[in-house]
Amino acid sequence: METEELERIASQVRRDIVRMVHQVQSGHPGGSLGCTELLVALYFKVMRYELPFTMEGEGEDLFFLSNGHISPVWYSVLARAGFFDIKELATFRHINSRLQGHPTTHEGLEGIRIASGSLGQGLSAAIGAAQAKTLRNDDGLVYVLMGDGEQQEGQIWEAAMYAAHHKVDNLIAIIDYNGQQIDGPTSEVMDLQDLSAKWKAFGWNVIDITQGNDMKEVLKTLIHARSLSKKEKPILVMLHTEMGYGIDFMVGTHKWHGIAPNDEQLAQALDQLEETLGDY
Repeated sequence: METEELERIASQVRRDIVRMVHQVQSGHPGGSLGCTELLVALYFKVMRYELPFTMEGEGEDLFFLSNGHISPVWYSVLARAGFFDIKELATFRHINSRLQGHPTTHEGLEGIRIASGSLGQGLSAAIGAAQAKTLRNDDGLVYVLMGDGEQQEGQIWEAAMYAAHHKVDNLIAIIDYNGQQIDGPTSEVMDLQDLSAKWKAFGWNVIDITQGNDMKEVLKTLIHARSLSKKEKPILVMLHTEMGYGIDFMVGTHKWHGIAPNDEQLAQALDQLEETLGDY
């Protein structure tokens, strides 16, 4: 699939995100919009997987979403990639829906392997999955996405130390580094300082995507990251994005971390996003 087509998918995914969150006046649009290029690139170009979905994912690449509050982008991408019917996006955050605000497993939503959103835990789960693949001589890779505010959790650093010590080299961890968290800029809440240097010091191979909302840059870096796997070091991709990217009044501010647009704001947002695959 060419870059232009991936960008067209990304536009539709952004439409899905704002419509889903607006419909129930609840959810997290900011980080979802910022990570759209990443998720589209992974599911439509980079990752190897088969449908129908199986929980084991034997011989496939696996993806874990640690910062589970950005579920709208994941649900949209999974539906658009064929994991489940896109019409189900209309049930987002409804009572008894399979598409809860944070991903869950008890209703068997295709594509979801762990319940997530309790920040700090996704990396540990991904490491376990990666080691299981190694034990089974399974050549699939494991991807996990974390938030930058999530790096303030102590469990992250225990897991980082563990993965480097045990040479978990079929793992590609990604940090959405947008500099924003729910209470404000990360620099004010708890400064992360030189995050790349910290991960390098913990023994990881670190790659920076300086333009995390540029599809070509994202694709190039993810493909490069794959080439560095199986070389006795876990891989960390620092994805520099802008929260709320794609919608001019949402971009670059923590204020849209967990706020839903009203009717007027939804109309303004949709005017900026091309409908490319058809709304659900």
